[in-house]
Parts: sequence; C-alpha cells; structure tokens
Amino acid sequence: MFDFGNRPPSDAINVPPFETEDLRTNLTRFLDTLFTDPSGVGRRVGNFRWGVYAFFDYDREPIYVGQTNERLRTRIRRHLTNQRTDAVAMSVLDPFEVFEIEVWPLPQYETASRSDVDARRHLDALERIITSQAVERSTFKAILNEKDPPPGDLVVEPPPSFRDRIVSDRVFELRSHPDFRIARRSLIISRLAQVISERKVQGGLRRVMLTQARRLAWLASRRYEALGGAASVREEGEDDSEA
Repeated sequence: MFDFGNRPPSDAINVPPFETEDLRTNLTRFLDTLFTDPSGVGRRVGNFRWGVYAFFDYDREPIYVGQTNERLRTRIRRHLTNQRTDAVAMSVLDPFEVFEIEVWPLPQYETASRSDVDARRHLDALERIITSQAVERSTFKAILNEKDPPPGDLVVEPPPSFRDRIVSDRVFELRSHPDFRIARRSLIISRLAQVISERKVQGGLRRVMLTQARRLAWLASRRYEALGGAASVREEGEDDSEA
C-alpha cells in the first residue's frame, strides 16, 4: 500500500493548471507593458480605454478582431480568461489558439464617454480598417468574427500599435505541435456544430464554422504532406506486404 503521508489529494491543491497560470502571467505582462502614444505620454497597454485589438494564432494568422471602450485590459481578459464571453461560449474563439495580440489604442478619447458620437465613429472606423487588413492578410481571406464591423463611411488611418506574444516557450512547445492543434481545432468545430444544431443561429455563425473547417483542412493537409503525403501511404502498404 502506498504511503502518501500527509499530502492532500490532488483535487484539493489550490493551484491552477500550469498552462492556465502561464496564460495569466504572460497576459498580465503584455497588458502591463508601457506604450508611448504619439503625444509622448506613456501608459500601460491594458489601461487604454478606447481601442481595437487583434488575435493571431501559432502560424501568425489573424483570427479575431474586436473593439472596446471599457479598457483593453478588461475586454481582452474577458476573451481569454473568462468562459462567459459570447465568442468563447459559442466556440467561435478558442483561447488556446491565441499566440500573439496586437492592439491599436486611441489615447485621444481617454476622457470621452461611451456615448461620445465622434469617439464611437472613430472606433468603428478603426475596427473596419483593421478587420479589412486582417482578412486581406489571412491565408483564407477570412477571420473568425461572427459579425462584421459596424458600417460607416468614415475612413481613418490606423494609429501606432503594439504587438507581442502571450505564450511562454514551454507552452509554445506543448501547443504548437500540429497534431495537437489539429485535435484541438477539431474539438472546437464539433462544439460549434453542436451549438448550431441546437439553436436558431444567424449566418455569421455558419460562416465561422466554414472558416474553421477550412483552417482545419489546411492544417491537416500541411501535416500530411510534411510526413510524406501519398508516398508515406504507399510505403506503409509495402511494409505490410513484406510482413
């Protein structure tokens, strides 16, 4: 019989899983990074109230764009560490896929209220241009947003941005393997398909599923070809016949 002494059972240890704690630590580091705006004022990235943000996966593919006027820190944390956000709850966005974040703060509106018409029009216009750029730069010409940015005719130039990874080398080693990513992406697609089958949903959610399916097929195809493709299947067949 094993003698565990006075060690508590594993489910009683008040320590979060390694990857969960790693995400929180690196996300805090990202959000606490000092960023100097065009006026020369330095502020922690997460403390800007108004701005647009984008998430990138392990292939540096843009996967999601959003906006906020309640602080970048609050909105980004809600996406990546809180399961109650719509994007996460509906399996539109998988926090495990996020490798890098880029933010475009709008410091000129720090004191503006949420109902400020000019500030909201500028924020919407910035989201439109960042979304357009993300789609254009995507291998799939699509990202995982369920909804399109608010319409409008205002055109703005993107302000200076800040981009960095939120994944440690150790977590990168664990999550970047293509077989792990294929399994994880397949899981998210199945969850999303279940949501769609159980509810009356809009076309945006079906667009997300289609984009995810294309991303999965691309990743699986790349993995298959990297391991030899059709030649690897023929070689396996030859080995079987020799046995």
